[in-house]
Amino acid sequence: DVDGLTTPSAGRLLAGLRGLRPCTPLGILAVLDRHGIELAGANAVVIGRSILVGKPIALLLLERNATVTICHSRTRDLAAVVGEADVLIAAAGSPLLVKGDWIRPGAAVVDLGVNMVDGVQVGDVDFDAALGVAGLLTPSRGGVGPLTITMLLRNTLEAYKARTGIADA
Repeated sequence: DVDGLTTPSAGRLLAGLRGLRPCTPLGILAVLDRHGIELAGANAVVIGRSILVGKPIALLLLERNATVTICHSRTRDLAAVVGEADVLIAAAGSPLLVKGDWIRPGAAVVDLGVNMVDGVQVGDVDFDAALGVAGLLTPSRGGVGPLTITMLLRNTLEAYKARTGIADA
């Protein structure tokens, strides 16, 4: 399960056991790590509760000692919840849902939305409005996507090593 999405993989993640993790959430962590975003003690808000991104990234953020709030289409006063985030993960699949004035100045914002509006790809975050407010802002196109592929390759290598008994060099 190099995608890290099967029920056994999800169960291992939930239980905090070693195993392959979903690729897109691993890509998100790679972005945050690369930019030196401290997760321990951070207030992290995840918009979206899918098994592909929302739930696994929430669990991975918890493993890193962030305080995690998961939001969705029925969250009351989403703008207020987003405004408290040190780290915002937008994975709702709702075009331009997050407005720039919702974002806490200096927050790390990772946009995973891939939406088409009038033939133009936009994210879940209003990128132009968030630019200059967010301390870190990933574009919806070319942001985490390439890292998802990288993490798939990493998981493939880890699975191969586990199956063959090859240890890290």
